[in-house]
Amino acid sequence: MPPIDKQLAGLATMSPARLRAEWRRLHRGQTLTAGLTSSQLIRSIAWRLQEKMLGGLSAPRARELDRLAEQLDRDGELQMASDQSLKAGSQLIRHWHSRIYTVTVLDRGFEFEGQQYSSLTQIARQVTGAAWSGPRFFGLKNRRDR
Repeated sequence: MPPIDKQLAGLATMSPARLRAEWRRLHRGQTLTAGLTSSQLIRSIAWRLQEKMLGGLSAPRARELDRLAEQLDRDGELQMASDQSLKAGSQLIRHWHSRIYTVTVLDRGFEFEGQQYSSLTQIARQVTGAAWSGPRFFGLKNRRDR
């Protein structure tokens, strides 16, 4: 079997029919959702290949994601667990005003656009130009948490 980087690079050259066949091979027993684009299939296949090689989500993390998906389906919004902690290496992603902003959690602080910050609020203010709560801006808290 070719190295993972070659497998991932090869996905971009596959036809939609070949992508669907590869998805079915990797997801035996699961139903392929109709209407997925080639880009969506590539991401799903890439995830599965990496998961097989490097390991998947831990059982508690998978349960938390299932809980959040059910809550989103039921309520149309998410209530994050209050004991959620940010681990170094995690990334926070926020789509705001047609742009995507990514922040990396460090052992002490955060990295945004090549600079280190001690708080998310500093980053939220830089992005918005207004006095936003950083945790709220990045979806870690909502009004009901106050």
